[in-house]
Amino acid sequence: MTDRIDDDAAARHRAKMAKRKSVQDAEVAGKTTHEKGLLIVNTGPGKGKSTAAFGLALRMLGHGRRVGVVQFIKGAWGTGERDAFAVFGDRVSWHTMGEGFTWETQDLARDIAAARRAWAKACELMADSQFDLVVLDELNVALRYDYLVLAEVVAALTARRPSLHVVVTGRNAKPELLAAADLVTEMGLVKHHFAAGVRAQAGVEF
Repeated sequence: MTDRIDDDAAARHRAKMAKRKSVQDAEVAGKTTHEKGLLIVNTGPGKGKSTAAFGLALRMLGHGRRVGVVQFIKGAWGTGERDAFAVFGDRVSWHTMGEGFTWETQDLARDIAAARRAWAKACELMADSQFDLVVLDELNVALRYDYLVLAEVVAALTARRPSLHVVVTGRNAKPELLAAADLVTEMGLVKHHFAAGVRAQAGVEF
């Protein structure tokens, strides 16, 4: 195989990319809103919902912004992400307020109380103008099990500060939340190592 590109191939490529650039430039020029706080939902059966949210949080921190995190279901066990974000000090306000998954607690009243405490903290962070991004990790799970009143949650998220970005994670996002969102990503499950007998691992799952 040779690295040499003939003149005709180079010319065709240049023309193709020029045409593509023209289309892209026209599309960008048509967007008139320069900044808007987004409601982002990461859902679906595949792995990566929380991981993507924390990646966005890291990007925000890279721009000098402040981030709030409320974890609704996950319990107090240690995770790599919580320890990693701790190095940012008060630029990250992290609140793990779940009691573990519902099949672990087996106590409906306790799960509801924990979700309500977490939602109160979420509302507090969303109202604080110091924060540019609030991650509501596994809120979808709390809504799925009716630990919170869906209409109240959607109303509060819709009425948030215009500049605030909020990311909601978890499987089985409610249609009402999807309708209110600006950006929805569904993580598809193609293949997962758990099915082959591999347990959750530090640095991969937590």
